[in-house]
Amino acid sequence: MQASTKQESEGLRPDSAVLVLFGASGDLAKRKLIPGLYHLYRAGLMPEKFRIIGSAPAGIAMDADGFVEMARTSVATFGRREGAGSDFEEFAKSLSYCSASTPDFSGLASAVQDAREETGAKAAVFYLAVPPPAFVPVITALGASGLAKGSRLIIEKPFGYDLKSAKELNRAIHGAFSEDEVYRIDHFLGKEAVQNILALRFANGIFEPAWNRSFLEYVQLDVPETLTIEGRGAFYEETGAYRDMIVTHLLQVLGFLAMEPPGRLDARSLNAAKNHVFAALRPLTKEDVVFGQYEGYLQEPGVAAGSRTETLVAARVWIDNDRWSGVPFFLRTGKAMGAEKSVATLGFRVPDLGRFEGAKVPDRGGACNQLVLDLGDPGSIEVSFLAKTPGVTMDVAAAELTFSYAESFNMRYELAAYERLLHDALLGDRTLFNAAEGIERLWEASAPLLEDPPRPITYAKGSFGPGEVNDLIDPYAWKLG
Repeated sequence: MQASTKQESEGLRPDSAVLVLFGASGDLAKRKLIPGLYHLYRAGLMPEKFRIIGSAPAGIAMDADGFVEMARTSVATFGRREGAGSDFEEFAKSLSYCSASTPDFSGLASAVQDAREETGAKAAVFYLAVPPPAFVPVITALGASGLAKGSRLIIEKPFGYDLKSAKELNRAIHGAFSEDEVYRIDHFLGKEAVQNILALRFANGIFEPAWNRSFLEYVQLDVPETLTIEGRGAFYEETGAYRDMIVTHLLQVLGFLAMEPPGRLDARSLNAAKNHVFAALRPLTKEDVVFGQYEGYLQEPGVAAGSRTETLVAARVWIDNDRWSGVPFFLRTGKAMGAEKSVATLGFRVPDLGRFEGAKVPDRGGACNQLVLDLGDPGSIEVSFLAKTPGVTMDVAAAELTFSYAESFNMRYELAAYERLLHDALLGDRTLFNAAEGIERLWEASAPLLEDPPRPITYAKGSFGPGEVNDLIDPYAWKLG
């Protein structure tokens, strides 16, 4: 018996659906997608009638029984709930498998048709959890087979390697699907704390009026990682930190932080607001960017001798519009760093502290006058400020107020990022998905940097990057490190 939830009673259950999972035997499917779908099922947020068809090329050793057993292990290992028991057995009745190799999807077309008749689904949802070289062949085969007609496509990053390849990918997508049928997934945008940027800004009169260059001196978005490339040398040599993280994730979050107030919080309005930000981005060049490479990267399996691939990026980004002209946005991300965090920091302009002459006052307010958004799960919001210290003098010292999601709300109904985005795609809600126009614009703004990148500077594992990262942000300082 499925758990009854508040969400189900509010009518957030999608219509009958057939979900085809390409790359069903892959790491993403095992770690995120199948456990996420099972959690949605337990929460009453899957359709009343649904079918999940796992698929992989004919050369992969997998069948229907093997797919079910893989799903059972996946849920038990990576899921939030125990996989064994009657709940999983009921869930497993909706799992099936069909191998499919491009360009012939005739067998898959028959399996999808049978599943649609069984569930009453109007069309299918196709999830491409496959390597990027397979994107275009799979999409082309979906179009040629007729499966794309009236269906939805969920596609994983990377959305191209540069502007040219992004346009080529979008042409292939639009040859089979209309733009409103495409769901370019970015799990960062599925995080509760990232979505809360919109609530914090647009639902609170104490923040939105000050969310501009008149009151803010700088903005930081810092996403360090403690892990190394974890044996993915060949993959990283093809991408690097800029393509892997900045274009795909951090600049999209910057769109939320910097957008003008949208008329509505729907897909059309939010993407239009983000695209206005992206259109105002000053093209990035190496003068505003530091690349780093952690010690030992060159000894990683699959890494080319003398590789100049960056494992860390720190960038100073400018948005040339009325709201943000003159305000630097500092972005940083990297592997093998001193913390595993996702933090956005808004630095407010420090008032004249000269009136406190003779009192103890931190230099320029120290690390105060900041709004700090922890974008992790479940996340928090911190306001740093100066307050009078007890006593007969007007000395001031740093203080802070902190809001914690976990301590303030019942987290029973929280969805992990992939769960939220899977549910939205099944509902047909594109609000938190990326659009072709914005992606192409980000590659265009990145072109000068990618054509003439800086040489990466070595940094120690467990550090926050080379000293040049601090020089880039001077006279300010990173909130982390």
